Amino acid sequence: MSPQSPAPATPRVPEAAHRRRWAVLGVLMLSLLIVVLDNSILNVAVRTIASPAPTGIGATQSELEWSINSYTLVFAGLLFTSGLLGDRLGRKKVLLFGITVFGIGSALAAFSGSPGELIAYRAVMGLGAAFVMPATLAVLMNVFERDEQPKAIGIWAGSVGLAIAIGPITGGILLEHFWWGSIFLVNVPVVVLALALMLWLVPDSRDPNPGRVDIPGVLLSVVGLVLLVYGIIHGGELADFTDVTVLAPVLGGLAVLAGFVLYEKRSDHPAIDMTYFRKPAFSAAVAAIALVFFALMGVTFFSAFYLQSVRGYSALQSGLLILPLAVAQMVFSPRARLVVERFGAKAVCTGGMLLVALGLAAFALFDATTPVWVLEVVFFLQGAGMAHIMPPVTVTIMQALPREKAGSGSAINNTFRQVGGALGVAVLGSVLSSTYRGQIEGHLGGVPAALRDTAGESVEATLAVAEKLGPAGRALVAPAYDAFLGAMHVTAVASAVIALAGAAVVAAFLPGRTPTGPGTAPGPGDPQRPSVPASGGEAGESARR
Repeated sequence: MSPQSPAPATPRVPEAAHRRRWAVLGVLMLSLLIVVLDNSILNVAVRTIASPAPTGIGATQSELEWSINSYTLVFAGLLFTSGLLGDRLGRKKVLLFGITVFGIGSALAAFSGSPGELIAYRAVMGLGAAFVMPATLAVLMNVFERDEQPKAIGIWAGSVGLAIAIGPITGGILLEHFWWGSIFLVNVPVVVLALALMLWLVPDSRDPNPGRVDIPGVLLSVVGLVLLVYGIIHGGELADFTDVTVLAPVLGGLAVLAGFVLYEKRSDHPAIDMTYFRKPAFSAAVAAIALVFFALMGVTFFSAFYLQSVRGYSALQSGLLILPLAVAQMVFSPRARLVVERFGAKAVCTGGMLLVALGLAAFALFDATTPVWVLEVVFFLQGAGMAHIMPPVTVTIMQALPREKAGSGSAINNTFRQVGGALGVAVLGSVLSSTYRGQIEGHLGGVPAALRDTAGESVEATLAVAEKLGPAGRALVAPAYDAFLGAMHVTAVASAVIALAGAAVVAAFLPGRTPTGPGTAPGPGDPQRPSVPASGGEAGESARR
């Protein structure tokens, strides 16, 4: 192309938006912070919520899982729609809508009177979050030029680490001084601040040629996911995955999800364009997100019980113990792009996956007397591994799509992340629950028949029954700890195997080191890159603006 050729047709970032891009990124990080912080707070508070009133609301193990999964399933099921609506109606509009709904849901959840109400209001929060998460990444892709996107995405991902750090500590402080509902009520003032900053700073953007909203596709995905995860959780409750009441929803969910895929492939306006998955790098990046969150979310769920029930730490102390994981994410996420530039996405993400697998496998060696410094090293390794996975795979996914489809790309990224996390909690939570029940049942002979089934559900339930029985229940305490540790070891090994599967996927399919320099040609599936040499195209276009 000659120097006199017209500028590329690819849409550019407007000058006004480009000037305030870092301030916009700060607002997007605040919005993301609220959504992620809420889940990290909840992980610290599960033991308190499981306690009988007035300390908590007496939630059972399965109700705790559903308080997480109701949020996640609504979130994941509506991401397709929210991404498409953001591209169609404007990302700023859906971002404002989502953060408002999230704030309302938080206020309602704070005053829940029963586990059922908490699960319902958590679903409302998931509805709001479904419109927040993809919009933040879509706006980011539309205020940063391509050469700055990896840096911005790294900082965006680092805010997850900040939320992981702030969440448990904030939750611990609130639980020590206020009632359990304060962990949700604290979201409300932050939501008000985020709304004001969004109205002031965030520019609106949309797809100039949007397609129709795929309502049948969205409904199929929601029904399929709910059936599948419900069946898995129910199997954990029964400690029997062959029961018809477990197999029916699991197989039904898989059938509906298979129908969803077939429908999307034939639709002329799909919620998720299946042709994206024909690119091995794109599919590997999506699989990596799903697998790492599958493994990590399940372990995050049971680590709260390990730290608080078995080790005896308070909610605040547990939050402080997880700090190394958050610090590692905050430090390494913004710098991951530099490591990728030197070694390539394949090597960096494979190494990150192996670090996560190592950290998860270490839980199989933990007992009630494991030194605290060992826990801290393991959490730091997990955080470092995550920091070298999330930014590179997110960049791979987002830069594979045209900028005007940023909402759709962000929806894909976050859907697989959330679905992986939901299934991780369900599957690994069920493994933990069923293994625990199998190991504790032999010690429940002296428990009254009316309490025996409840006592075998979780370590918290066993300890609650032991306390109710008084001196006669003291003999249950040590076996409960032993049974939980045995169940945790089995679950940790299963999660490490999942992480190793993720390492194998990225090692096989993610691209290696990409050559850079004046001769670098635009790669296939790289629709945002101008058709000019990489060394001067962006600078030349910026100078002409």
